[in-house]
Amino acid sequence: MPAPEFRIPPLEELLSGARVVSLPMRVKFRGIMERETLLLRGPAGWGEFCPFPEYGDAEASRWLAAAIEAGWQGFPPPVRQSVPVNATVPAVSADRVPEVLARFGRVDAVKVKVAEHGQSLDDDEARVGAVRNALPDAAIRVDANCGWDVPGAVAALSRLAPFGLEYAEQPVPTVEGLAEVRSRLREAGTPVLIAADESVRKETDPLRVARAGAADLLVVKVAPLGGVRRALDIVAQAGLPAVVSSALDTSVGIRAGLALAAALPQLPYACGLGTVSLFESDITLDPLVANDGAIRLRDVSADAGLLERFAASAERRDWWLARLRRVHALLSSAPTPPSIAP
Repeated sequence: MPAPEFRIPPLEELLSGARVVSLPMRVKFRGIMERETLLLRGPAGWGEFCPFPEYGDAEASRWLAAAIEAGWQGFPPPVRQSVPVNATVPAVSADRVPEVLARFGRVDAVKVKVAEHGQSLDDDEARVGAVRNALPDAAIRVDANCGWDVPGAVAALSRLAPFGLEYAEQPVPTVEGLAEVRSRLREAGTPVLIAADESVRKETDPLRVARAGAADLLVVKVAPLGGVRRALDIVAQAGLPAVVSSALDTSVGIRAGLALAAALPQLPYACGLGTVSLFESDITLDPLVANDGAIRLRDVSADAGLLERFAASAERRDWWLARLRRVHALLSSAPTPPSIAP
């Protein structure tokens, strides 16, 4: 059965099913210990609108398009029912690595945050080394979130390469910088692949990184790209392997990530969709967490009791609803919203 035609619902329809929650984190991630998100209930299920507070309305409009797709259109048919996922280790001290890993159960891949502001390469090396000591056979990838310049990235990845890195995610901010890092590592014989994340989801042209030969693979996230269907189109046009990752979502957002991973023709890498384990609690009684290194595809329903328990303050709720109104107006006024695939 074909998916319903995409439409942008009236604002009143979105507001009628909107709930704002604030979920406590187990460890600091992206500098926060509370993750705020706005959940929307539509005829096809729940959608999640959670662009980080510092993002502007134009960028946030893609996140709203993704939430509307989930709640009002539904997802494309899957080609697999189970998605392998990696554990995620934030920029914690090396001695906390076993504690973090324990929350994920058995995994075959781990993403380690590096290049954290205020930390050193020694800290990164100790953290990656602790992961390798804990999981001798796991695939390890590092994520710098644009934290290095080109010389710093080359030096850091050369130093971390002996731990057997699978790839390095967005070591530098620009597409040109990624291309240079990739070239220098190849010239030096350093076997670290380059993955593009911000250079895909934050660029007005998400395919530029592929045309520039600046990456070996793409990291794709449903919400920042405007939905599952648009992300599928970007991956198909780029012609590069893809890793599906989350934007620190609740299980509602993870469900959309799983829909993307489940619909990709090939899925050569474990996906970064295990981040619900970083929360103290979720908004569903049956959270989407990994079992034996994978998450099975299933739908999610938010629990009324948990929505009430973790309801954001009145001030923060009003902030999010005002943002929803602005972003909805922006999305609705676009002649043909660029973030929506037919």
